[in-house]
Amino acid sequence: MKNLSFLTVGVFFGIVMAKSEAVSWFRIHEMFRFESFHMYGIIGTAVVLGAASMWLMKKTKMTTLRGTLVGYNPMNLNIKRHLLAGTIFGLGWALVGCCPGPMYVLLGSGYTIMLLILAGATLGTFTYGLVIKYLPH
Repeated sequence: MKNLSFLTVGVFFGIVMAKSEAVSWFRIHEMFRFESFHMYGIIGTAVVLGAASMWLMKKTKMTTLRGTLVGYNPMNLNIKRHLLAGTIFGLGWALVGCCPGPMYVLLGSGYTIMLLILAGATLGTFTYGLVIKYLPH
């Protein structure tokens, strides 16, 4: 039953992403060329709603499906690490035209080329798992 709720939220997320054009390569390209506010508005709205949701969940002492309190552990700021990771993520996003969530939305919309992108993302994640012990954390 828990998986059904995750599936429902995922399908809803996919519909919202597709209808808002957040998965459009053209919209993403406009964003990286600073030609349109569209994507910045979507991202800004997501940040504000996420912050408000976290505040509300902590205020009401909401619990997870496992029964633990909703919360987070803030990560220490490491400028070199975060700049490098953000640059790699941003370059991938700009070159491919999507970040991890929209990959699945585009695949579900019939863009089978996303299988190649998904394979690359999976390989990158696997590679990170292999080299994580050699990276400064």
